[in-house]
Amino acid sequence: MANASVVPSAYLQGLTPAVPEWLNKGDNAWQMISGALVCMQGMPGLVIIYAGLVKKKWALNSAFMALFAFAAVMPCWVLWAYNMSFGEKLLPFWGKAGLAVSEDFLNSQTILPSTQYKNITSAATPLFPMATMVFFQYPFAAETVILLCGSVLGRMSFRAWMAFVPLWLTFSYTVSAFSVWGGGFLFQWGVMDYSGGYVVHVASGAAGYTAAYWVGPRSKEDREEFPPNNLLLALTGAGILWGGWTGFNGGDPFAANVDSSMAVINTHICTAASLLAWTCLDVIYFKKPSVIGAIQGMMTGLVCITPGAGLVQGWAALVMGIASGTIPWYTMMVLSKKLSLLQKVDDTLEIFQTHAVAGTLGGALTGLFAHPYLCSMFLTVPHSKGSFYGDDGGVQFWKQLVGAAFIIGWNVVATSIILNVIKLLIPLRMTDEDIKIGDDAVHGEEAYALQGQGRRDRTIQNGSCTVLIE
Repeated sequence: MANASVVPSAYLQGLTPAVPEWLNKGDNAWQMISGALVCMQGMPGLVIIYAGLVKKKWALNSAFMALFAFAAVMPCWVLWAYNMSFGEKLLPFWGKAGLAVSEDFLNSQTILPSTQYKNITSAATPLFPMATMVFFQYPFAAETVILLCGSVLGRMSFRAWMAFVPLWLTFSYTVSAFSVWGGGFLFQWGVMDYSGGYVVHVASGAAGYTAAYWVGPRSKEDREEFPPNNLLLALTGAGILWGGWTGFNGGDPFAANVDSSMAVINTHICTAASLLAWTCLDVIYFKKPSVIGAIQGMMTGLVCITPGAGLVQGWAALVMGIASGTIPWYTMMVLSKKLSLLQKVDDTLEIFQTHAVAGTLGGALTGLFAHPYLCSMFLTVPHSKGSFYGDDGGVQFWKQLVGAAFIIGWNVVATSIILNVIKLLIPLRMTDEDIKIGDDAVHGEEAYALQGQGRRDRTIQNGSCTVLIE
């Protein structure tokens, strides 16, 4: 029997609906892999970091709050929130709500319709389908909400959290995303945020701190003694988070190109430098290297490089790593002990320090160090450059600070309104009894059960007989 001829897939480009002429298979594959890596950062990465860093009685509740947010964002994202973030302009800071579920929409070439920059360039059109773009941007939105919940662990009502997630995604995240990424007024003004230093991290830090204020503090006992129940588990999650950031930053040029490689190497340079700087300060100041401190230093490094990952040179990434391992360390370990304002709000996992402070720092340094040649490679900031390379008198640096101020201000106001509306219908806090007991009271389950533990024996009346259920 003669062998059937095989047509190379390259020859099918444009001849079949599955391989349209505009599709770049390499870009599409890298974008989907990057999206999968970001998904793994949220679930299981942040889920098990939270489970390990909190007190034993809160391990399950903390992990489940993160898991719930990861799931709850998806239906909202495809039904209305994606287009509010990246679609047609409704307002200078908000896109029009719309579905992202139809075949004709998801199979068409990706376009960010509002990203035409000052009528100089056409809108960004990556070489992969909208389905890939919608998927890639989903875990960024989900992770922002998960990060936010780190501020309110150990006391927020789960029912209130269930109501909060879709409302906050709709009225807060979409505004940040459209304003900075989707073609809104901060984008048009030239504010640079390569991969979410503002949209994800400054937003989650500001909103988390605001939510912690409105929900109130943990119990006095938990505030005074809150030892992590499993640091090895937290380290595992930290490793997943660090590795996953390869996709978080490497996927944002929307192509497998030179700039994506630059973003990846800069991410790891900055993160390593930040972790080492934080650990050195712990040794100098506290005389002991702290594992929790190393995780915090890793986190601030990842956050700091995110606004400029593919826009700065390697030496600048090293400088940013040293800065992110020292300045947030000082604000968390020294300044927060002196300022009464920072002492009044119980931010459980210090999300404000590791994300809002580090994200603002990274954005400001990007405004100094963004290289014009690297900016020219990035679809959404082709005409920008850092003040270090121009004669703008520091204008770009100040633009970055104004951009951060808008993100902080919007999230403080929106989060406050959302929580006060929810409070009219659902208590924001658990009962004092539930807070005292923890996971077993809230979920009827516990994270760790030895032999004979973790079962809740109860009886039911069946006619004249009493039945024991294990």
